[in-house]
Amino acid sequence: MQHRNSTTEELTPDVARRTRARQAYGQQSREQMEETWILNHLPLVRHIVHKVARHARGTMEFEDLVSAGTLGLVKAARSFDPSRETEFKTYAYIRIRGAVIDELRGRTFVPSAVHHEIKRIEEMYRIMAAENGQPPGDEQLARACNLPVAKMYAVLEEARRQQFLSIHGLSRDEPAMPSLVPPSPEPSPDEQAQKKETLEALTVAIMDLPQRDRHVIVLYYDRDLTMKEIAEVLGVTESRVSQVHAAAVFKLAMALERAR
Repeated sequence: MQHRNSTTEELTPDVARRTRARQAYGQQSREQMEETWILNHLPLVRHIVHKVARHARGTMEFEDLVSAGTLGLVKAARSFDPSRETEFKTYAYIRIRGAVIDELRGRTFVPSAVHHEIKRIEEMYRIMAAENGQPPGDEQLARACNLPVAKMYAVLEEARRQQFLSIHGLSRDEPAMPSLVPPSPEPSPDEQAQKKETLEALTVAIMDLPQRDRHVIVLYYDRDLTMKEIAEVLGVTESRVSQVHAAAVFKLAMALERAR
């Protein structure tokens, strides 16, 4: 009987793929690998900035965030270990997104008057949900807050500048919706359990949204459409999509708060 040494062909597909990748990496210098990773993933930086910082004010701020994301990409290339069981794109996505969010956190400023309005809407939402046993509609909530609906939407759009950081991520680097970013490599059992619970709560919260809100959330996060593209799909203005998105994000934040 012929005996064979262990070869790549005898390994599982995943192990074989990683083995081939390590062999390919070994044929290049570290500097060449880093340069290749950076050049190949530069478009990813702008994609992440477009998604995470959709509401950045002005071209200059957007380009500043691209610069922060690019620095995150460079750091990812320098620290990436090819022998670990993850692809560079997965690792880079997390590092780029973290760098962009850090930059945004350093810039976020909400005037005290707006902050007061946000807190007032949140508190009224909690009261009405508790009293009625279900979340209030947009018009109901605006009326209870003694605000025109358009004004309430404007406040929620401002709130989004703060809250999208916690809605997009369960923590700084973990997405609230699974499709937003590949899973972080090697999470601990506790992290996995916590993320699973939060994702389950978020799934329930999304299903409980009004159909219009749910449609916008799915198109924006799951289908990866821009607000302009969603407006074309739904036959409404982009500003209207922005209002619905802001209101939906607010409702999801409040639902997750109740679930904790």
